[in-house]
Amino acid sequence: MEKELQENFAGEKILVIGAGISGTAAALTAKKMGAEVVLSDSKTEDKITDDLTPLKEAGVELLLGPQTEEQLEGVTRVIASPAVPCRVPLIQAAYSKKIHVESEVELAYHLAASPLYAITGTNGKTTTVTLTGDLFAAKYGKDKTGVGGNIGTPLVDEALRIGADGALVAEISSYQLEATDDFHPRISAILNVTPDHLLRHGTMDVYQATKEKIFAQQTAEEGDFVVLNFDDELTKNSIARAKEKGINVCPFSTVDRLSAEKYAAVLKDDVLTIRDDGKEVQLVKTDELNIKGRHNVENALAAAAIAYFGGVDTEMIKKVLREFMPVEHRIEPVRELDGVRYYNDSKATNTDSTVKALESFTEPILLIAGGDDKMTDLTDFMQLVKAKCSKLVLVGAAAERFKSEALKGGIVQSDILEAGYDMAKAVELCRSEAKPGDVVLLSPACASFDMFTGFEHRGKVFKELVNALK
Repeated sequence: MEKELQENFAGEKILVIGAGISGTAAALTAKKMGAEVVLSDSKTEDKITDDLTPLKEAGVELLLGPQTEEQLEGVTRVIASPAVPCRVPLIQAAYSKKIHVESEVELAYHLAASPLYAITGTNGKTTTVTLTGDLFAAKYGKDKTGVGGNIGTPLVDEALRIGADGALVAEISSYQLEATDDFHPRISAILNVTPDHLLRHGTMDVYQATKEKIFAQQTAEEGDFVVLNFDDELTKNSIARAKEKGINVCPFSTVDRLSAEKYAAVLKDDVLTIRDDGKEVQLVKTDELNIKGRHNVENALAAAAIAYFGGVDTEMIKKVLREFMPVEHRIEPVRELDGVRYYNDSKATNTDSTVKALESFTEPILLIAGGDDKMTDLTDFMQLVKAKCSKLVLVGAAAERFKSEALKGGIVQSDILEAGYDMAKAVELCRSEAKPGDVVLLSPACASFDMFTGFEHRGKVFKELVNALK
């Protein structure tokens, strides 16, 4: 895809709003490329946990504390960190003054000299992005394959690192898409859209529309593709809207052959298969995958489709699919002890993720759930817990509500164990109750901030406790 690349920002004054990882990377990049750069954050310096030293050393002006419209004086461009909603007064003032507002991932798109492959979705993003990165690395090598965005590494850093003649793979959140205008991937994907982040977006319609911004600028004329989940109710609806734009659409499904589709990624006789304009390309059987669960078959289909239509050799795709191991904190095997297998699925911060984890096992499950409550309806969730779990072990701030809903759902009191705010107690309860052949699964269906700094911290603590069991 040909596009005009921004070589420098000389003569521009750029205001970066938000001092997180993305904001810092954007500010340092803009400064390096010749702009006058100001970074504004509503928190005072003593409340900011990120290291401001690189910004100070680079000569970025810091405006910390109350944000006022005067900070926009002379500004030619605003870069918004993903943690900062576009509704905040400073960004709204920028819009009213006709100042261009973009996110760090859109800045990365403008600076990228290699094609961009962008993936979003409520769940499954990190596994799919990591796998897609491995698939493109098989073609271009790791030095020429960038993986960044919501996955932890700023996308702008990866875009500049790999330069031309490679591939840039991006995990994109709805927060990052919110402040995009001309973001244009070569291939995009939406894995699913389920209730989450509604405090930020307000309604599911707004949330889905924000997700669909990932393919808003794609065109058929440039050979762009969008990969969409046919099995997900909302992304299935996105297929028609993408086709209306004339984009090449590749739906993927684990339950439907999609025989009427020109392009598709499906299961055929339990084999991951790509349909390419009448030609069928068989890849690997599902039992050759190391990642568990039907949702991970969906993730593998999506990644394989992106790689295939992105020009990765079929034999390379097969090899990577067979070798790819679970990403940390995502139904990650920890250990087996006395015939009991322990899994860390700390990334399951909503009920939909936990449902997918529960459905991945046929064995009796001791489920550790709870944490920072997202107040999602638990009616259907507790019916699945009742059917799949021998014990429900509750932790954190959500424990009381989860217990109440479990009892309403018919789970008996004796099968509900309470560990308070103590993950060690939760693990010990599972150790004492589990029988050979059981699975102990940390899949909290909640955020982690009531007890931990993030889901990674929660998963790390769980793994340490499990590995310490005698």
